[in-house]
Amino acid sequence: MLPSPQTDQLYHFARLGLPIGSWTPFGERFAFLLIALGIWTFFSPSLERTTEFRFDWIFEIWVRNLVLITIIAGGLHLYLYTFRRQGADWRYDRRAYPAKGKAFVFGNQLWDNVLFALGSGVTVWTAYESFFMWAYANSVASLITLEEHPILFVALILLMPYWAGFHFYVQHRIMHWPPLYRLVHYRHHRNINLAPWSGMSLHPAEHVVDQSDCLLFLFIPSHPVHVIFNLMFRTVGAISSHTGYDGLRLTKSRRFEFGDFFHHLHHRYFDCNYGSLDTPWDRVFGSFRDGTPESHQRIKERRRAMRARSARAPAH
Repeated sequence: MLPSPQTDQLYHFARLGLPIGSWTPFGERFAFLLIALGIWTFFSPSLERTTEFRFDWIFEIWVRNLVLITIIAGGLHLYLYTFRRQGADWRYDRRAYPAKGKAFVFGNQLWDNVLFALGSGVTVWTAYESFFMWAYANSVASLITLEEHPILFVALILLMPYWAGFHFYVQHRIMHWPPLYRLVHYRHHRNINLAPWSGMSLHPAEHVVDQSDCLLFLFIPSHPVHVIFNLMFRTVGAISSHTGYDGLRLTKSRRFEFGDFFHHLHHRYFDCNYGSLDTPWDRVFGSFRDGTPESHQRIKERRRAMRARSARAPAH
C-alpha cells in the first residue's frame, strides 16, 4: 500500500483491474444474493397477501428494509469509524469523518446521511419492491420459478450486475448534467470523504431514478428474488461501495471484499468514473481514472479539450 501524492492521501490498492464485488464466498455479489434469498424466504409477505395494496404487508417490508440498512450501515460505521477496530488499514482517505458545516442537515455529515438513507432511501426501495409484489400477484409482471425455468432464472442473476452497472452509468451521467446536478445530485456530492451512511444519502428524486433499473422486470419474465437482488446493488451495495475502506478484515490472511476505490475517486475528483468497473463506458468515453499519474494526465487533457470546445462554441 503506497500513498499517492496526486490523490491527497487517497490510497490505491491495485484491485482496479478486477470487478469489485466478485462471486466468491467473500465477495459482495455472493453476499447480496444470500441476502436476497434470505429476504424472500423468511422476511417477505406471500404473494397471496399482495394482490391488493394494503398497509400491513407494505409496512412489514418497510420495517424489514429499515432494520436491514440500520444493521449494515450502522454496524459498519460503529466498527470502522466509532470503535476504529480496523484503524486506517485499507482506508482510502485518512481525513476525519464526519465533516461538519452548513452544507449538511443538522450541520453534521453523519446525521445528514442517516436522514436521507433511512428517510427517502428506504421509502423508495420499499415502494419499488411493494409494487413488484403486487405486480407478480396480479400477473402484471410475468412470474417464473427456478424449477420451471432454471436457465433463465440463473442467467438473470448472473447478468444482473452488468445491467445494474449500465443503468448506473447512464443515469449518473444524466445526473451530472448541470441543471440536474444543481437541483438534485449536488446533495450526494457533498460527501467527499465517504463512510457507510454516505452511499444512500441522495436527494429523494435521485433515489427514484437510481433504483428504477428494477423496472426492467416489467418486461422480462422473472421472480421476486431477481427484483430484491437487483435492489441490493442500489441499497446494500451503495453502503458497501461507500465505506471508505477496501475491505473488512476477517482474519490475518482473509478479508471480506467491499469498497470501491473507483467510485471513491469520482467523489474526490467529480468528473471521472461515472460507472463501475464491470462496464466499459468510462474507458470508452474517456472518463476512466485509476489513481495513477497517467490517468490523472489523461483527465487533465480531457478537461483542457472540453474547455477549448466550450470557448469555440458560438454565443447565443
